[in-house]
Order: sequence, then structure tokens, then C-alpha cells
Amino acid sequence: MGNTLKRLVDVLVASVAGIFLLPLLVAAALLVKLTSKGPVLFTQERVGLGCRCFMIYKFRTMVVDAEKIGGYQTQQGDPRITRVGGFLRRSSIDELPQLLNVIKGDMSLVGPRPDTPMQQAGYLPNDWVKRHAVRPGITGLAQATIRSGGTADERLNLDLRYVEDKSFFFDLKILLLTVKSLFSGKAN
Repeated sequence: MGNTLKRLVDVLVASVAGIFLLPLLVAAALLVKLTSKGPVLFTQERVGLGCRCFMIYKFRTMVVDAEKIGGYQTQQGDPRITRVGGFLRRSSIDELPQLLNVIKGDMSLVGPRPDTPMQQAGYLPNDWVKRHAVRPGITGLAQATIRSGGTADERLNLDLRYVEDKSFFFDLKILLLTVKSLFSGKAN
């Protein structure tokens, strides 16, 4: 898919989804605000297209200053995750504010999930550049197939495969696999 067409589809779908999901977004925001101290949204620097940094938006699912308590990866039963946050993560509702990142052009609906700058240390230089040759996505091939399971190498291989094979129909397949994963009870 050409970059212009992909961008047009991203903006159109993200805008319509944002309007359609507005009641869910408001409910999630209220749940976060009413059940824990701190802001509703969590923002964090991430790396996007061309290795340029941007601020990602998510519903806050962890206690305030969680990154000071532990690393950027969470574990099963992580005590930093709030009760509401656990639900938001399992259902992927915490990712919905990224529709704004899509509209702004920081992200796409489909692409590799955006890394934090400190994750660069875990990559070979060529893999880092190749992985960031496309806009990061709300969902990607790794999320659609192995979710948060699999090794870092397996996720990287799926991300690099996406960069090599990207197309309109591949994006559509990944979106459908993501929806299937979310509604089949296999989301984690």
C-alpha cells in the first residue's frame, strides 16, 4: 500500500473509531481516575518512523512513578499494575488513546509496536534502523500472533517480516488476527 493511501486509511479509521468508541474511552478514563491517584493518561517517549522520538498516549494502568520502581517490562502479577489497569491491559483498552497518535501521524494502525529509546541497546544497528523504517503501530504482526508471549527474538523477527512484506492486504490480515485474538480469550 502506498504511504499516502495507508496514511489516509489510518486517519479515517482512527477518527471513526475514536468517535464510535468515545463512550468506552470516557468510561475507561473515569475508572482510572476514580480508582487510583495520578493522571488518567500515561505518556512516554517512544521511537517512531526514521528513529524519531514522540510521546505515546495510553490509559495509565500502573501506580504513579512505576518506571522508578521497576523496568519497562512487566511480569505476571506485577504489583505496579492497578486492579483497573489489569483489566485495561488484558482487554487492550489501555491502547485506545493511541488513536490520537495515529491521527497526529506518530503511529499507524498496523506496524511494529514502538520501542522506548533505551531498548536500542538490545538491537543490532541494522535491525534497529530497519524496524523503524515504518511507522509503529497500535497492533502489529507480533501482537496479532503471539501477543506478549514469545521471546524478544521472535517478536523482532515478526516485526522485521512486517517491514519486508507490508501491504494493504497484510495490514488487513493483521487487523483481523488482532480482533480474533482479542475476542477469542487469547489476549493477555
